[in-house]
Amino acid sequence: MFNWLDYLAKLLVTQVFGLEMESKLGSSIHFFVYDTIKIVILLSIMIFVISYIRSYFPPEKTKRILAKFKGIKGNIMASLLGIVTPFCSCSSVPIFIGFVEAGVPLGLTFSFLITSPIVNEAAFIILLGLFGWKLAVVYVITGVIVGVLGGLIIGKMKMEKHVEEYVYKMDVAQIDPDELTINERISFSLQNVKDIVKRIWLFLIIGIGIGAAIHGWVPEDFLAQYAGENNPFAVILAVACGIPLYSNAMGTIPIAQALIGKGVGTGTALAFMMAVTALSAPELILLRKVIKPKLIVWFVIVTGIGILLTGYLFNFIGHLLM
Repeated sequence: MFNWLDYLAKLLVTQVFGLEMESKLGSSIHFFVYDTIKIVILLSIMIFVISYIRSYFPPEKTKRILAKFKGIKGNIMASLLGIVTPFCSCSSVPIFIGFVEAGVPLGLTFSFLITSPIVNEAAFIILLGLFGWKLAVVYVITGVIVGVLGGLIIGKMKMEKHVEEYVYKMDVAQIDPDELTINERISFSLQNVKDIVKRIWLFLIIGIGIGAAIHGWVPEDFLAQYAGENNPFAVILAVACGIPLYSNAMGTIPIAQALIGKGVGTGTALAFMMAVTALSAPELILLRKVIKPKLIVWFVIVTGIGILLTGYLFNFIGHLLM
C-alpha cells in the first residue's frame, strides 16, 4: 500500500541528501520521513471515518446509553466506548467527570478511563500498518480486557467516597443537537481531523524522532541483551520508565516499532507504550483534582498489574503475531 512512499523516502535519502541507506543517518532519516507521512495519512483517514460515525452519537446520548448497562456488560460497553474516544489520557478525564456526574457507576467510568488512552481507532490502524492485523487485533483485545477487569475490580471495592464531592454536584447541560445534514457531518469530521492532528502532531513528531534515533543509532545487541524477551525484569523496567513520561498512543507506537526492530521483546515495547499512555504523571496529577489519593493508588496498582500481565503475554506469544 505504501510502496510508493518507501520509494520516495529512499530517493530523498540517496538523491537529495546523498546518503547511503545502510548508513546510520540515512536509515534514521528514511524511518522518520516514511513513518511520519504514513502515520499522518492513516491517522487522518481513520479520524475522519470515526468522527463521521460519532456525529450520530453526541456525548449526552452516549452517557444515557451507557447508564442502562449493568454488571460486566456495562464494563465491556464502557471499555469499547473508550476505543472511539479521546486520543490521550488527559483529554479522557473531562469525559470521566461527565460520566460520574451523570450517575454512571464508578467501575464503568474506570473501564472507560483505562481503555481510552491505551486503545483507540487511530492506534489500531497504525498498529495494523506497522505490525500487521494479528498483533493489532490482539493488542486491542488485551487493552479492552485490562479496562474491563480494572473497572470491575475498582467497582467491587465501592470507592465512590474517594471521588471529590464537588464532582457529584456538577450540573452538565443535557442538550440534544439538531439533526445534522450529510454536509454538516462531513464538515464536523474534517474539523475533527484538523483539531486532533493539531493537538497531537508534536507528540507524534517527538515519538517518531526518538524511534528514528533508536532505529539508526542504537546497537541491536545492546537492547536485545538488556530488554530482550529472555530478560524477566524487562517488562517491569519498561513500565517504570514509561510512567514519568507523557504522550499518546500515536507518539509511542513509532518508539515501540523501533524498539521491537532492535530486539526488544514485543511485550516489553508494548508495555512501555501502555504505561506512557495510561499511567502518565500528568494524567495522575489531573486525576487528583477529581479523585482522592487512595483511589489514584488503586487505579495505578490495578492498571499497572494489567499492563505487566499484557507485556509478559505478548513476550510469550509475540513471535506468533509478527
